[in-house]
Amino acid sequence: MKSLVILNLSVIVISALLLINPKSTSAQPSAKDNFLKYCAGCHGQKMERFAGNTWEAFKAGGDLTGVIRSGLPQLGMPSFEKAFSQTEMKAISDYILEMKNKKEVPIPTKFPSIVRTKHQAFKIDTVAKGLSVPWGIAFLPDGDLLVTERSGELFRFGGGKLKAIIGGVPEVMAQGQGGLMDVVLHPKYKQNGWIYISYSQKAPDGKGGNTAIFRAKLKNDQLVEQQELFKAMPNTTSGVHFGCRMVFDDQGYLFFSVGERGNKENAQNLTNHCGKIHRIFDDGRIPTDNPFVKTPGAMPTIYSYGHRNPQGIDIHPVSRRIYNNEHGPRGGDEINLVGKGNNYGWPVITYGINYDGTILSEFKAKEGMEQPVFQWTPSIGPSSMKFVVGDKYPGWKGDIMNGSLSFKYLERVRLVNGKVTEQEKLLENAGRVRHVTMSPDGYIYVAMESPGIVVRLVPAK
Repeated sequence: MKSLVILNLSVIVISALLLINPKSTSAQPSAKDNFLKYCAGCHGQKMERFAGNTWEAFKAGGDLTGVIRSGLPQLGMPSFEKAFSQTEMKAISDYILEMKNKKEVPIPTKFPSIVRTKHQAFKIDTVAKGLSVPWGIAFLPDGDLLVTERSGELFRFGGGKLKAIIGGVPEVMAQGQGGLMDVVLHPKYKQNGWIYISYSQKAPDGKGGNTAIFRAKLKNDQLVEQQELFKAMPNTTSGVHFGCRMVFDDQGYLFFSVGERGNKENAQNLTNHCGKIHRIFDDGRIPTDNPFVKTPGAMPTIYSYGHRNPQGIDIHPVSRRIYNNEHGPRGGDEINLVGKGNNYGWPVITYGINYDGTILSEFKAKEGMEQPVFQWTPSIGPSSMKFVVGDKYPGWKGDIMNGSLSFKYLERVRLVNGKVTEQEKLLENAGRVRHVTMSPDGYIYVAMESPGIVVRLVPAK
């Protein structure tokens, strides 16, 4: 009887402890659950983005548990000390190592003969392959493609084959998210031959760097007559949030984006270039009617500010207004209508939270700060955007195509009177969509990593 009383008392005590400390229960999230919730948005559900310099930097931190605890600020990885216990961090570390040691399953590269969607059927033609992280695409008058590789190469493809590796590309700071980025042709390329390229440029002392833009001409597959048009300041050792997409408007201005380089306070500070969308003339001169030209201490190239990491920019086919998309933190990715002198609020207002689950800002709106046209929560990791124009895709005409890095698809968004009325996922699991654009003859092209290919969407009946 005495033993039975002791046993019953033990059960009561254990039950009480479990109620007081729910972390003791078996219902706690597993290491896999925690990885998928907190880590997969950046590193991939199957850790496909634990690769290259990212994985090397992660391993270089020594004990992986310590890396999770302290973070890797240079790669934009925060500390998770407040999110997990030491035991949970060790479990996540073990899970990462276990998954990394498994034999990787090859990613399929065959596509269905016809893809049928809500409004449009299409076939998928692969026009370039053998790439790693293709970042930007431009179309030469002869139909060849220029494709930037983030590691620093500029390729020329034609007829589905690599024709040349373009020479004369300056050294890039291929660190983290930085490298060789966007490439666009001047609207009057046939007359002047100018090609515009954005990249992460090393600081003169080799300590860090920032986003830069230059233009050059192509002669015998070499970049010649190079002219630097813009260099973002300050230089920083951060490996994240470089921007940088470019687009020419109807008046010949060059608009381009620069991320806040992982320092959120930059976005509200007009004395630096980071976290902004900029406007210059095609030769680098600064328009005298830029909104902050006469503001003491402000960078005169700034067109709008309060951005986090804008990686898509395009012109609406009817209104001719500038739109952009950009990365939020954990949630709160945005599509914005870009207005002259406007403040888009980061980090004062946001629909996202910190990566470790803590509150970043209690405000989603504030007077004097613009609301997004649309926001994604959870984050899709938008890489670029393009309005569908022309008559080849009647079911999609006027819609926005947005690349998703986090979930590996192309997302179609329909805008009606400035409001999003429809969304649809295309090319699901085909690869991390890095860039989407349209060729001069009216076809949609998509650049993807994992696998590194460029495809063309061909309308089908």
